[in-house]
Amino acid sequence: MHYFAYKGDDLYAEDVPLEKLARDYGTPLYVYSKRTLLRHIRAYSEAFGGDPSRGDESPMGIVSFALKANSNGAILGLLASEGAGADIVSGGELFRALRAGIPASKIVYAGVGKTADEIVYALKKNILMFNVESDEELEKINRVAGQAGRKAPVALRVNPDVDPLTHPYISTGLKKYKFGVPIEEALEFYMKARKMENIEIIGVHEHIGSQLTRIAPFRDALEKVLALIEKLWASGIKLKYLDLGGGLGIRYRRGESEKPPEPAALAKSLLPLVKGRGLTVIVEPGRSVAGNAGVLLTRCLYRKKTAVKRFVIVDAGMNDLVRPSLYGAYHEIIPVRRNRRAALKVDVVGPICESGDFLATDRRMPAVLAGEFLCVLGAGAYGFSMSSNYNSRPHPAEVMVDGGEVRLIRKRGTYRDLIRGEL
Repeated sequence: MHYFAYKGDDLYAEDVPLEKLARDYGTPLYVYSKRTLLRHIRAYSEAFGGDPSRGDESPMGIVSFALKANSNGAILGLLASEGAGADIVSGGELFRALRAGIPASKIVYAGVGKTADEIVYALKKNILMFNVESDEELEKINRVAGQAGRKAPVALRVNPDVDPLTHPYISTGLKKYKFGVPIEEALEFYMKARKMENIEIIGVHEHIGSQLTRIAPFRDALEKVLALIEKLWASGIKLKYLDLGGGLGIRYRRGESEKPPEPAALAKSLLPLVKGRGLTVIVEPGRSVAGNAGVLLTRCLYRKKTAVKRFVIVDAGMNDLVRPSLYGAYHEIIPVRRNRRAALKVDVVGPICESGDFLATDRRMPAVLAGEFLCVLGAGAYGFSMSSNYNSRPHPAEVMVDGGEVRLIRKRGTYRDLIRGEL
């Protein structure tokens, strides 16, 4: 659910017309709805947070937002105020999370390529745990922790070899991908970790992919991991945390073709399997919190017709939103001011000097005139965070809408910004 809707013929973000934002702040422009962000993070907190007053047997859960989805400081600060933790994959993301007020005790550090400097930084900040992905990484963490005079809290990221039924680029739970340790090797891995002087085993982690629209893969993966936990307990290894990862999808298309489950339904399926085991559950939502809480506004610059195609050329390119070019991802694109013109099949393309620079291909939509604004829906996750300065294009601005109030949360990039740091 989100709070971007037409009122009459004008598209609004909460109580603010998007055309006003486009004219006031320029385009391309990322716009976020505070009300949507709050609704989504609270849905996770209510589903997975636990409530002893209801007689929940498991400890309170931790909802750790995946910073890779959107790392704007204002958004992170808002989520921190709701009690969210952080799922990070770099030292830079750790810096951002701490700066936004997310407590280190709710930060989990995943990713296959942690450097020694990043490990030291995380140890000094006393994060909750490292999610370890390989033998050599475990050895490095043990060595670095010893040099720092600390014990490193770790969980093993287990690869349960479950097909998440999603795009290959965002699928992580099969053996052929780089993430985690094969589940059949996990027990041996834990035995090795137990012998290391500077390692404290506290959990197990699994994450099978992103944009999942069915519960079955989550449940299949959890059942495999719980079988591993039984073996660990039998071997004398007691765990405190079960990190279920994230990956719940959102609806990018209108209609019934995409209908991902809500956090409550996911929790209802998974938590009974965990109940009574004394484990604190961690979940790592990203897209499902931020995705439909943000849109990208763009202006039509020109129209072009060839013998085989019609093009709508806009001022937002693959440097601003790379998902369509990278994944072939689908985003709804709708007019900021509704019109009754006949629909045409067009490619919506940007100004980048690449044939792969498009926001949509062969899309039927009402005819667009030069100067009119379009809204790309579902752009709040992996939009700005994956943007670049390719073709020496400055980054777009970002604003947050709160009812009828608007706040600039990132200034538009400048040409001077493009050369900052160059010698």
